[in-house]
Amino acid sequence: METLINEEIESYCEAHTTSESDLLYRLNRETNIKVLRPRMLSGQLQGRWLAMISKMIKPLNILEIGTYTGYSALCLAEGLQENGTLHTIEIEEELEDIITKYFNLSPYKDKLHLHIGNALEVIPALNKIWDLVLLDADKREYLKYYEMVLPHVRKGGIILADNVLWSGKVTEEIPQNDTDTQAIMEFNDFIQKDVRVENILLPLRDGILLIEKL
Repeated sequence: METLINEEIESYCEAHTTSESDLLYRLNRETNIKVLRPRMLSGQLQGRWLAMISKMIKPLNILEIGTYTGYSALCLAEGLQENGTLHTIEIEEELEDIITKYFNLSPYKDKLHLHIGNALEVIPALNKIWDLVLLDADKREYLKYYEMVLPHVRKGGIILADNVLWSGKVTEEIPQNDTDTQAIMEFNDFIQKDVRVENILLPLRDGILLIEKL
């Protein structure tokens, strides 16, 4: 996960943010040691923010598109209602073992449901009304994910889209072959004009777009 603030400011923010749990610390460490692209992990600052948003909403059903090693799912699960569920979708099969390991060690293990596969194929099979959704998978598919889930998000429900500043590239001149940045910019512009929602783009780490369904 890229961050657009300098290391000193980020360290100061982390020092004044509630610490991650021992389980999350161990997952953070194992991800950094054993898994490719560990910067994709949410980490303490963003993780505590996700947990707090979830606790505010008190969701019955959460959908996460893009699990990676499960850190953000465990944070979001902290706000679930007693009979709540979190469904998370990950396309990379090789991550299943580490995700399952830490899900099973979590106090939320009975609420967590991992789906390995293409989100565009998995989402239609999930017959739920979502209170909270996190988009954090293939950036080129963000608009497709959004349109698929929005009809199934309750009024007042929240969609969070991660990496919407894309290391600051959204403010730069980009080459035509940079399809990821183009997709993020198109997604951000689409949400800004979508009368079905209200939105705020937060410069937290690599940018999070908070979207409320009207």
